[in-house]
Amino acid sequence: MFTRNYTEVGGTNIEMKQRHSTSLEHDYQYCERIIQKHSKSFYFAFSKLPKEKAQAVYAIYAFCRLADDSIDEAVSREDQEKALTYMTEELNKFEAGNESDHPILRALRDVFNRYDMSIQPFYDQLKGQEMDYYFKQSATLEDLETYSYYVAGSVGLMLLPIIASKNHHTLKDEAVALGVAMQLTNILRDVGEDYQKNNRIYLPSELMKKERYTEEDIAGQHINESFIMIWETLATRAEALYDVFNQSISLYDEDSQFPVLLSAKVYGGILDAVRTSSYDCYSKRNQTSARKKMALYNETKMVLSK
Repeated sequence: MFTRNYTEVGGTNIEMKQRHSTSLEHDYQYCERIIQKHSKSFYFAFSKLPKEKAQAVYAIYAFCRLADDSIDEAVSREDQEKALTYMTEELNKFEAGNESDHPILRALRDVFNRYDMSIQPFYDQLKGQEMDYYFKQSATLEDLETYSYYVAGSVGLMLLPIIASKNHHTLKDEAVALGVAMQLTNILRDVGEDYQKNNRIYLPSELMKKERYTEEDIAGQHINESFIMIWETLATRAEALYDVFNQSISLYDEDSQFPVLLSAKVYGGILDAVRTSSYDCYSKRNQTSARKKMALYNETKMVLSK
């Protein structure tokens, strides 16, 4: 169990507990600022959780962001490999109970102390980072879903003990389905950005070949019937996975059902935003609008009141 060592500065046990509590609160605030900055949709939904659960979600999100940024911000392939090795070593130390003195890891230790957490999804998340490091376009939709598990389905498993404390051992498939659906949604939103900034194509190569849609079409930002067919194939699969999750919502903790279902609906709303913009995911970054979020907020309330 991780605690700060306050014996060096003296003080009573009560004072030490108060200082630890204050420090931990600052650690969680650090994590909260990260999710506020990088994912307004997630923050909009998960901030509705009870405070302790929301803080746990912020810590997990911050860890995933730390891993992602450590790879993305490396300026060379060699630096990326070093960053990946470093994050793996940090997680090894965390598993051994000897983590580095960092606000994200301190908060994450508290999460592991309070919930029935498994370390394996965190290693799976790093494997997803490795798959990004050695990026290769997926051949099939099945390959893309495998990749999506490691980078996002793993996050669903991380969150499960927090939002489904009684049933987390039996809801793994549903949690993974939600994570994969969200990752497919990201891919469909960011087709242009992924190619223009990172020279990456996440659309499955076999599906592109079947629809006669080429890399040159992506480079030229061509939105034609072939592109729409590919896009809708992936979107239909994402929506089916959202449905798998939605059908299990009654098995999640009562205090978590609303924010988790709202999160799924807000993220799924990105697909409709792309459709509304005539499938333009090349020149604009489509989001669920504030007005749509409020409509989904009310819709979620209605669903759970039945």
